[in-house]
Amino acid sequence: MSANDLPALDELATAQAWAEEGRKVAIATVVETWGSAPRPVGAHLVIDHDGHFEGSVSGGCVEGEVVAEAIEVIASGKPKMLEFGVADETAWRVGLSCGGRIRVHVTPLD
Repeated sequence: MSANDLPALDELATAQAWAEEGRKVAIATVVETWGSAPRPVGAHLVIDHDGHFEGSVSGGCVEGEVVAEAIEVIASGKPKMLEFGVADETAWRVGLSCGGRIRVHVTPLD
């Protein structure tokens, strides 16, 4: 296990703890990157139904959008694939102007 694996383990432990507390939780995971991407494949962001979160999928530049989408995923119970990149108008709005693209899968935790 490398030091890079530890944050993901901590975030997954947080997701489990929150679920055990009765909180509704979603996990966002970077599943693909192209070009310059702030976080690697496998990076996690854990979000609860109130918008509390831990971890990172973008170094801060798209986290707000991912949290908002995760709250919708929790409410619907249906996973969603999100993609952000410089060609995407949303990415410019939320600050992903680094020249890369990321794909983030958001799934509710049952």
